[in-house]
Amino acid sequence: MSERVEALAVQSAENQTISWRDYLELTKPKVVALMILTSVIGMLLAVPGVPGWQVMLFGNLGIALLAGAAAVVNHVVDQKIDTIMARTRKRPVATGKIAPFDAILFAIILACVGMIVLMWQVNELTAWLTLASLVGYAGVYTLFLKRATPQNITIGGLAGAMPPLLGWTAVTGEVEGHALLLVLIIFAWTPPHFWALAIHRKEEYAKAGIPMLPVTHGNRFTELHILLYTLMLLAASLLPFVTGMSGGIYLIGALALGLRFLQYAIRLLKGDDRRVAFNTFKYSITYLMALFVVLLVDHFVFF
Repeated sequence: MSERVEALAVQSAENQTISWRDYLELTKPKVVALMILTSVIGMLLAVPGVPGWQVMLFGNLGIALLAGAAAVVNHVVDQKIDTIMARTRKRPVATGKIAPFDAILFAIILACVGMIVLMWQVNELTAWLTLASLVGYAGVYTLFLKRATPQNITIGGLAGAMPPLLGWTAVTGEVEGHALLLVLIIFAWTPPHFWALAIHRKEEYAKAGIPMLPVTHGNRFTELHILLYTLMLLAASLLPFVTGMSGGIYLIGALALGLRFLQYAIRLLKGDDRRVAFNTFKYSITYLMALFVVLLVDHFVFF
């Protein structure tokens, strides 16, 4: 009976029509879009005025292609996990609509084209740093850290924090201190962002065998750490003003956005509510986008 069910499932998967949208979904376009936003802002902050259109176009294209390749690998590695979790069970690889081999081939093509674009049209430093980010996310985090430790997102978050630095190096060809401040902000933002989602999806992570912090240490412990990391994030977000990278507009925006994030973290610690956890997760996305936009506005106003 089970063999018949499996055969029907395979036949059903084979009968599904594959479109370009399925391959686009493999690249996690919304996640990549947020990464490119921070990359663009890194480029715009790197020099006075506006960088040339070539570096803006080809730099972000190459970064997006490599980020997409890392996302595709994530789909393949997490195929079994994705079939268990409600928010991921309809992904193309999880449903069998796209075969793992085809997905990996797609990832290789994206990565190769991305590296060629960056090496040819941008600079070698940006190309190798972007490749290192791909390996860090798809290899170190997805293959190892995600299943090995409840601190997975804390350690693995560095790969996802790289886009502003990549945008900066694409323009300047150098790793500079102010660019590293942008990396630090995203690095501090990542744990409270993902842990809030992990509280909301705790049962699914537990069923999938992923040792996210709420699963291994409970909600209360996780909520306390969300609060602590939010305080760290607030402090880190003020460093661009402290170091003279930005002015008063950014200071006011960073304080307003950070205190609002802190309010969510306190509410979560007091209430232990899954809805508050999900709202915290959603706000964290708005926070990061708004913070970088305010930083950009400040840069051009004071320029």
